[in-house]
Amino acid sequence: MPAAPVPARVDTRSLVLDAALDLFSGQGYFNTSVHDIVRASGVSIGSIYHHFGDKEGIARALQAHLGTRMAQMVADVAAQADTCRDQSRALIARLFDMTEAEPRTMAFLFYARHREFLPDEPPVCSSRPFVMLRELVERGMARGEVRRMDVLVASSSLFGGAFRMITSRLDGIVPEPLPAYLDAVWSCGWRAVAVEAEPSTSRRKRSPR
Repeated sequence: MPAAPVPARVDTRSLVLDAALDLFSGQGYFNTSVHDIVRASGVSIGSIYHHFGDKEGIARALQAHLGTRMAQMVADVAAQADTCRDQSRALIARLFDMTEAEPRTMAFLFYARHREFLPDEPPVCSSRPFVMLRELVERGMARGEVRRMDVLVASSSLFGGAFRMITSRLDGIVPEPLPAYLDAVWSCGWRAVAVEAEPSTSRRKRSPR
């Protein structure tokens, strides 16, 4: 008689973080208790305290986990595309796809007031993924793709429209899946920062005869 298959190892941390993400995004951090997370995750309260310490520890681990995911996504795109133009479009495409596939994840990243329950953590705009976005824009400036300006202004101009579309989609304002708007959103952002192309011959000012 063949041996019974060995059950897959349960990842306690992943179960807890997945449950916390759903609860924090759905009902808010302060309206969620550790006992809510116990019920949603199926993990004992002892295991939760062993792995995370308390609810704040869970929130801190969740923020770190999602920050790592986002940073890896930015790094992957930077490794696969050579120009700021292509990288920025690919990143917005990934973010739009993620919004459709994982709305609770994006809701936590964009809506949770992290400083209220993690006061010792840096603001989201100072987190590694956002720093990497600014570095991407700085490289574009160094290569002559992006006009020289304050990097915060350039980053906000390039990605701000996409971020606003994400929150509008999460709010139910944008009716269609975000990938349908990718070309329009990205081109608007890119035109705001790109070095202007050399005017064509037909558009150059003609010399007086």
